[in-house]
Amino acid sequence: MNYALIMAGGAGTRLWPLSRERLPKPALRLYSDQSMFQIAVERLAPLFSPEQILVIAGEEHAGVLAEQVRNIPPENFIIEPQGRGTAPAIGLAAIHLAARDPNASMAVLTADHHIGHTQVFRSAIAAALDIAQNDYLVTLGITPSWPSVEYGYIEQAEPLGGLVGGLKAYRAERFVEKPNEAVAKQMLALGNYCWNSGMFIWKVSAVLAEFRRQMPGLYDGLMRIGDEIKTGNYQQILNAVWPLIPKQTIDYGIMEHASRVVVVPVEMEWMDVGNWTSLKALLAQDLNGNSTRGDVILENSRGSLVLGGTRLVAGIGLDDLIVVDTPDALLICRKNQVGEVRKLVARLKEEGRADLV
Repeated sequence: MNYALIMAGGAGTRLWPLSRERLPKPALRLYSDQSMFQIAVERLAPLFSPEQILVIAGEEHAGVLAEQVRNIPPENFIIEPQGRGTAPAIGLAAIHLAARDPNASMAVLTADHHIGHTQVFRSAIAAALDIAQNDYLVTLGITPSWPSVEYGYIEQAEPLGGLVGGLKAYRAERFVEKPNEAVAKQMLALGNYCWNSGMFIWKVSAVLAEFRRQMPGLYDGLMRIGDEIKTGNYQQILNAVWPLIPKQTIDYGIMEHASRVVVVPVEMEWMDVGNWTSLKALLAQDLNGNSTRGDVILENSRGSLVLGGTRLVAGIGLDDLIVVDTPDALLICRKNQVGEVRKLVARLKEEGRADLV
């Protein structure tokens, strides 16, 4: 059977002060009446029933997410004791699926990406699930529309064969970390690179075989945990093993050195909503390029994002600023410095102001 795994971990510190440890980014209603998590679940509906959707998150977040989507069975929420990176998280979900169905296939998806063309996404997932039956590790690539330095890239090699579900598939030559602008322009000009979406599709048995080959320490830990899934000792063993597992991403740990990797490039109006400028791109703009939400009045302002809270926010002469008002914190920063927000959150933690993060 096919399953979808929604990765919903992480605090989303780059979207502070809206995103907090108690209210993670996927649970936020950033550009819609629905949260990003609710949107992510809804776009899976034609392909996966609620029983086929798993969610991996920390214990402090799982309850919030479960309240937002109540038709996903409670046992489908897999709790990570601590964040250890995407490789251990995906491995933990994989052993849970293997315990349910050794022949399962899984689509690893995210809860914090915007996808404008939902039907294209669904077609790509369906095609990737077909390709994965031949023991390929499949990833969705995003056809780049500008030389972004925010995303990693995947180099496409020779085509895999004919069209699958109307889409082309290619063998993946290599994964490229976030480049500088000059390299990004070169890759865009070559035309055989796509953005790395962080979405993966494979048979559970195929990805576990790669864990065994490339990350034997993690694999051994997963097997210890997996042996206890159907026993009363599961939580005890999970809590004992998990802190010993090194942090690692699935890209570094598995994908970059796997031999049977296929990329399916798609154009589906995709965006990783990772910071305030990416969110601004999803919101309506006035004639001066300002995006606002809530009770906001702007005069003589251009290119700014202003999110109001419970009170009026009035601005005069705001150019290229981010303003986010919440009951206990107000963020003001220049658009070109949104990457520094996570440093501010780290400073708050260092100063013992846990109530604000």
